Amino acid sequence: MLEAYRGEFERVSEPLVNLLVRVGLTPNMLSLTSFILAAASGILFYLSGSPDSLRFLLFAAICMALSSLLDAMDGAVARRIGEAGRKGDLLDHVLDRYADLFILCGISFGGFAPAWIGVLAITGVLLTSYMGTQAQAVGIGRYYGGILGRADRLILLLGSTIANRVYPAAVYGLPILGWVLVIFAITGHLTAIQRFIFIWRRIE
Repeated sequence: MLEAYRGEFERVSEPLVNLLVRVGLTPNMLSLTSFILAAASGILFYLSGSPDSLRFLLFAAICMALSSLLDAMDGAVARRIGEAGRKGDLLDHVLDRYADLFILCGISFGGFAPAWIGVLAITGVLLTSYMGTQAQAVGIGRYYGGILGRADRLILLLGSTIANRVYPAAVYGLPILGWVLVIFAITGHLTAIQRFIFIWRRIE
């Protein structure tokens, strides 16, 4: 859903892109730093699974927010300095998938939801991303539409992490972050199917 506002975000974030260029940060440096922060966030989610360790959730949210911001900047910086290319694109997409895995595994293994819900959430998210790039592989061009894209997931995760820190008690058997995994499990697979249908109908 938030994919529709990509152009507006790029316009608003232009001053930050200019700053990153002046500082001398390369797109690959931003991608790697974003991944490291996402991995740290996943570890913090795992550590925050017990009631006496919920303080780690705040740091997990901070790391995730910074990771998302830098991930949104690497492509813009690459285009600004004329270094947009296939290698950088490959690195960015691979690191994004590992970042997703770290965060979702951290939440699942941290005990916020049963393992089977975590598995469904992870596979749904990975299939959603796969279908987005598979559209390009069959000659249609990348397609990131659907019910819940990556930006939507990150915003939802950030808000639910803060909410879970404020209200850690279970709601109908699961903490707030557990219910977010349920949402990802359902909408992830629905979005993947939605993208598949979109691609299928456009293949000649």
